[in-house]
Amino acid sequence: MRNSISFRVWGRYALFTDPITKTGGEKCTYHIPTYEAIKGVLKSIYWKPTLIWHVDKVRIMKPLRTQTKGTKPLIWGGGNSLAIYTFLHDVEYQVQAHFEWNEHRSELAPDRIDGKHFNIAKRMLEKGGRQDIFLGVRDCQAYVEPCPFGSGEGAYDAIEELSFGLMFHGFDYPDETGRNELTTRFWHATMLRGILDFPRPEECKVKRFVREMIPKDFDLDKSILPAEKEEILL
Repeated sequence: MRNSISFRVWGRYALFTDPITKTGGEKCTYHIPTYEAIKGVLKSIYWKPTLIWHVDKVRIMKPLRTQTKGTKPLIWGGGNSLAIYTFLHDVEYQVQAHFEWNEHRSELAPDRIDGKHFNIAKRMLEKGGRQDIFLGVRDCQAYVEPCPFGSGEGAYDAIEELSFGLMFHGFDYPDETGRNELTTRFWHATMLRGILDFPRPEECKVKRFVREMIPKDFDLDKSILPAEKEEILL
């Protein structure tokens, strides 16, 4: 099954939120992207409940710089408040990723058509994504284009190792695990010569239960377009 893509993603700002800074309203970014944020980029390029995207590697292409800005986030119930956000400024990454069939969606088994989703994903990537691309939050617009992973010169190619300590990795959703619960994952992030080699979700040892959650139901005849109709729309 052909299922691997690589691309370049870049933007003026990025905000990969550290969960510790979320509760006070003053958000501060991690210095490197999280697995969940890059997975969100992949879903914006192309996603179906039939498949699960896995982030293999991310290469940091530009120096890590931060910039603090005053913002006016929305308040629940209406209006705005004032807050200070710390963003990454002028970012660019190379991403290598692949998708696998979601084995917990047995009702979508007929949609596991070899080659179909790969070819659609490639076309969506060439067009800049099916949906708008963001780096961490909606405030940080980004752009994507196909790119061979490892091409060009990265800002940290000559630095053998940089450690970023324990970091948020991503969420375990019930439709991807088969368990009716939402959990968070963490990993000890290390960058080797500018490359983050992400572990698979099941390889993350540090996890925390968040709450119970029921997966959304999908119907192949109603929720998911047949291959022929989808090709016409694309």
